[in-house]
Amino acid sequence: MKKYELIEEGNLFRLRALKDFSDVRKGDLGGLVEGAHNLSHIGDCWIYNNAEVSGNARVYDNAKICDNAKIFEDARVYNNAKIFEKAKVFGYALIFGDASVCESAEVFGFAQVGENAIIFGNAQVYENAIIFGNAQVYENAEVFGFAQVGENAIIFGNAQV
Repeated sequence: MKKYELIEEGNLFRLRALKDFSDVRKGDLGGLVEGAHNLSHIGDCWIYNNAEVSGNARVYDNAKICDNAKIFEDARVYNNAKIFEKAKVFGYALIFGDASVCESAEVFGFAQVGENAIIFGNAQVYENAIIFGNAQVYENAEVFGFAQVGENAIIFGNAQV
């Protein structure tokens, strides 16, 4: 059974819930998508507020996209991941597990952020970088190339890894 319908709004579509699930109630309006391929009907995943998911990007499982976040190109957000505030996830980036990307952070390229990692501030994670465990990347830090940051690592300030 479908959990939402699409309402045309400019070049995108606004979500409207067709049933109750998680913290979403039947009739609630959600964020914007390019099409039904952007958000799964399975699980408790949802796009809230003015968040946008477009291109071939996909949100599924129990992932949540909130506020003014943007997910686009071929990015994937799944499991219990949460993207919010003005964060952007694009390219072929993967965000999964219980990971969070927020504030004005960006994750792109073939980067992966998983487990309990948090990316925030103006941080950027890109190219083939992998962030995992309880790692935190924030302020103006950049993690790129084939870097792997995990466990309880904290990367911040103007650090470049």
